[in-house]
Parts: sequence; structure tokens; C-alpha cells
Amino acid sequence: MKPGSIIASLLIAAALAGGTWWLLSEPAGNADELLVESYAQAETRSIASNILATGIIRLRVGAEVRIGSQLSGIVEELNVVVGSQVSQGDVIARIDARSLRSRLEQANAQVRVLRQEVQRAEIELERARQLAVKGLAPANELEDRQLDLADARARLDKAGRDAAVVETDLQYAVIRAPIGGTIASVSTQKGETVAASFETPTFATIIARDALELVAMVDETDIGTVETGNPVYFTVEAFPAIEFAGTVKQIAPKGTIISGVVNFEVMIEIDSPVDRLRPDMTANVSIRTAEREALVLPSRAIQRDGFEQYVLVEQDGELVRRSVSVGSREAGFSEIRQGIGPGDKVALLQRAAEQG
Repeated sequence: MKPGSIIASLLIAAALAGGTWWLLSEPAGNADELLVESYAQAETRSIASNILATGIIRLRVGAEVRIGSQLSGIVEELNVVVGSQVSQGDVIARIDARSLRSRLEQANAQVRVLRQEVQRAEIELERARQLAVKGLAPANELEDRQLDLADARARLDKAGRDAAVVETDLQYAVIRAPIGGTIASVSTQKGETVAASFETPTFATIIARDALELVAMVDETDIGTVETGNPVYFTVEAFPAIEFAGTVKQIAPKGTIISGVVNFEVMIEIDSPVDRLRPDMTANVSIRTAEREALVLPSRAIQRDGFEQYVLVEQDGELVRRSVSVGSREAGFSEIRQGIGPGDKVALLQRAAEQG
């Protein structure tokens, strides 16, 4: 072999050896040099036990209210459109009530007339009583006057009740929101004639402000640890970066079989503002069921090499790579199920570029 070839072979071998040393000494997958920023010791802490499930946002029972009219007539005023926000008692619509006001005036006039008749019957009864005492009137005259007074009072009572019915109908001409919420649909318009002879026509539909709830499907193997009052955290596909909070309100007593697997419905009351949530949204749910003791490390101490997760542990003045099995993550810490023990000193790494 020529001297030049021998020298080239030696240089290639040295380069391969140097590359191998770099791969062993550097954490795999990092293009920049990693420096030890500080050290952390594995310690035992109380962490939450979470159950993961899939859920769906839906309207709770009774949250959707249909508003209708008990009177027939022309819609004189309509104050809402789809999406309007209303409070309890707000006027949704008004029915033309001119005929009702006329009927009420007539009923009140009839009441006034019958009051006068009652007064007249009372006067005539008193006159008959005085004459009977003096023996100047037949015995049946007093009885007749008593019956006339009773009849007048009965007709006055009926007229008063008739006026009250018309007054109640007049109140029905103003249609108010029974609850506060959002107008979901409007099925009439100003100037339209509604007929309430056979059924109450629906004017609008209101969805209450607290109308939404979350229903999570929990596997039968996990349902035993779920209890009412457990805190819940969830995200939806539309806003994956926003975490919503809730509380377990109810657990279905009967399971539902989905693809051969038994699941139980867990009803969750949503504690966070629901302005961004909509019915039928899919949710990724985490139910916090209990707390337990676990060995934890700061999450940034854990490095990844493909599917392997590892940490660098100080041992006899050197950093040794150890594969770890990672469990739950919470508040910047990760549970270490296997790979290191309590008191192990683990390096917290930082890229040289970040340090500069």
C-alpha cells in the first residue's frame, strides 16, 4: 500500500472514532451543545391521580325554554332576533290587545252597574225590614227583598270574576322572557297573525346562560374511583390551548355498551365561563380522583431520544444516562415510575445557544 493511502486510512479511522465519542457523550437528537444548568434531586411528593376520558358538551335538561302566546292576535311588537341576550322579565313580544282593552272596559262598567244594584237591594231590604217591624208589610215581602240582595251580590261577584279573566288575558298580550339567556330561534315576525285556539304557538326559544354541561364516558375499570365532587379539567378541539374546569355532579347508575366496552356517563357541571363552548363539541376530559405519593422530577430534566425518555444522573463525578418510565405530569413536575431512586442527583440541561 502507498504511504498516502495509509495516511488517509488513519485519518478516516480517527474521524470515525471521534464521531462515535461525540454520539456517546452528547444526548442524542440535540444539534446544539447541551450544558448543565443546575441539578435537581428526585423527591417524593403528593400528586393527583387522573382518569382520562372523552366527553361531549350538551344542553342540560330544562335549559331550553320555548316561549309562546296564549292569545290569538296580530304580533304588534317583536323585540328579539337570533342571538339576542335577554334577562328574565324582558319583553319578547306584544300582541295587539285593543279588543281585550275594550272588553275589560265593558266588564268594569258592568261591575259598576251591579254595585249600584247591590246598594239599591240593600236599601230596599232595610225599608222592608222597618215596615215588617211596624206590621205594615206582608211577611213574604222581607223574604223577597233578601233574595233580591243575594241575587245582586251573586251577579256582582260573577262580573268581577269576568273582569279579572279579561285583565289576565290582557297581561298575556305582553310576552316576557321566563329566564335569562340567549335567543336560539325566532319563529314569528312583526305583523304576523298567531292563532292559539288549539295549541300555543312558539314565538322564540331561549337557551339559559348556564345551559351547558359536560358528559364524559368513563370506562368501567375506572368508574369505581370517580365520585361526585371530583374536580375536572377539560379541553375542546376548537380551543385546544384553553383549559376549562368543572365538577362531577352525577354518575349514571347504568352503563352503556359502546363497541363491546361498558362505559358509564359522568355528568359534569362546568365551572368556567361557557361563552366559547357550544353544544355537541367534543372534549378531552381529565377527572382528578385522588392524591398519592410518587417520585417526581422537574419535567425539563427529562430528555427524549425517539421513543425513549431518559435523564442524566451524576454518578462518581460523571453524568450517566438512564432510561426512565414517566407517569403523570403536573405543575412542571413529572412522575418517575422507574429508572431512578430517591435522592438521585439529576442534571437540568440548557442549550448553549439559549445560555448565550
